[in-house]
Formats: sequence, C-alpha cells, structure tokens
Amino acid sequence: MEITYEYFREVNIHVGTVLSVNNNEKARQSALVLEVDFGSEIGIKTSSAKITHYYHQDNLIGKQIIAVCNFPTKNIAGIVSEVLILGTVDADGKVVLLHPSRKVENGLEIY
Repeated sequence: MEITYEYFREVNIHVGTVLSVNNNEKARQSALVLEVDFGSEIGIKTSSAKITHYYHQDNLIGKQIIAVCNFPTKNIAGIVSEVLILGTVDADGKVVLLHPSRKVENGLEIY
C-alpha cells in the first residue's frame, strides 16, 4: 500500500536518549522497560520493548534510539508504554534497534 508524504508526516518519529533500563518482570516474553529522554518538548517517556537478545542495561543507558511518539499509550504487563521504539528483526528473529549514526539533540524529528 502506498501512502502520501502528508500521511507519513502524521507519524511523529523522534530521537531520544535512554536514561534507565529495567526488566519487565510481568511480561510473558522477555522485555525491558526503558525511560527515554526526548527533549524539552516531548519529555521523558516510558516504553516496554522485547529487545533482550542484544540489549541490556550496560549497552542501552546513554544510547540514542528512534521511536514513534504519537501512538496512544498501551498497558504492557503492567507498564504504561508511551512510545514505540523502532528496530528491525534480523534473520534469527532478534530485534536490532534503529539509531542515529552520530549523537544528535534529543527530540529531533525523523523525516
């Protein structure tokens, strides 16, 4: 299905920096709870993400990620997930996060 550029512009995709990482203990599948700083306009948002194959607290804190910031909130195993962190699924079925190739300002929009 093709979409128009105007339709795509309705999706708010921004860069943020991971501030904290914890296990989502109640999730059926292994998941992490991330607090991400998206800058002063968007603020700090929480997300539960099934990204435990390659990622953990040591390699996520301080990492910049890319997320959709205008989905409705969703309760995932007791966590109110406010953003959808973006990644791709590799040949082994494991999520690889999308991120800027160099550090940029939190909150910058992806076009």
